[in-house]
Amino acid sequence: MTDENYGQQIKKLRIDLGMTQNQVAEALNVTPGYICNVENGRTAMSLRILIYFAKLTGVTLDSLVGCIDKKYQDTALDNEIYERIHKLDEAKKTKVLKTLKLWEKSLNE
Repeated sequence: MTDENYGQQIKKLRIDLGMTQNQVAEALNVTPGYICNVENGRTAMSLRILIYFAKLTGVTLDSLVGCIDKKYQDTALDNEIYERIHKLDEAKKTKVLKTLKLWEKSLNE
């Protein structure tokens, strides 16, 4: 999202959840005036509050603050794949590798 519609996005998410500014403020431990100021573009949420708001609304933090840099996104994906595979036992790792090789081969045909 861009800076111009940041507050509008926050407001839309709140309304989509059927929540009042008071309810969001209470959930985030801030004042209703703070939420009003964010929605009207007079102030920006702190990172801590933004994280809580993302959890409250069930959206990802990057969808609130904008697109993730492509290089970071690729690295994050590689890290997630590595972490998931790293937790597997050797037999399952072997199966995953065989599956990947078969899948890669089918893509190249």
